[in-house]
Amino acid sequence: MIMTNKKWAVKRITVNLAAQEAEKLEKYCQQTGRPATDVIRELIRGLLVSDEHK
Repeated sequence: MIMTNKKWAVKRITVNLAAQEAEKLEKYCQQTGRPATDVIRELIRGLLVSDEHK
């Protein structure tokens, strides 16, 4: 079996969050045991985007 090295960081971004937003994300991550990066990635993947260009 050939193992490939996955490069996840194609583009790094910085997000400014309000204190309440940061706390909510931290609590969710603690409750689920998941890192914030994975949670945010999953939320972005769930965004609906139209294929039509205006």
